[in-house]
Amino acid sequence: MADKAIDVYLNDHLAGAMLGVDLAGQIQAQNQGTALGALMESVAPQIEQDRETLVELMRQMDSSKNPVKQATAWIAEKASRAKFHGMTSGEPELGTFMALETLVLGVRGKACMWRALKQVADRHPPLMSLNLDELIERADSQYDLLERERISAGTRALADQVPSHA
Repeated sequence: MADKAIDVYLNDHLAGAMLGVDLAGQIQAQNQGTALGALMESVAPQIEQDRETLVELMRQMDSSKNPVKQATAWIAEKASRAKFHGMTSGEPELGTFMALETLVLGVRGKACMWRALKQVADRHPPLMSLNLDELIERADSQYDLLERERISAGTRALADQVPSHA
């Protein structure tokens, strides 16, 4: 049962990691030439590297990829493009804010995953080969950087909203 549980857990996080990589790339592409674009030039490759680490861990643990979860992540990523480009709201700033918020939540989830895996590393030899402290520290650093941008984007997107008093 434990091996099945960890396989399910890793597959869930792999689906999230796929969405995170795509989302980081979207944010980077949409913000080229800006401070956010420059930040994403350093953060997006880290997020991809973390996904690759997870894929390699799953390979070492003989965890097969769940095709349903992979397909769901692919569909979610495609659907997110319209929302995060501001197409559904007509507000590009809101789209950037929502994209950053989604990415921040994913990065926080990734840190939680590394912490959970650290607690069971002694039961799964492939986990012992990872520097989980470094992975946790990198996820925390990504969170801190992205959270500052999320707050800034949220201020821009939401501050100009004039409430209607009908």
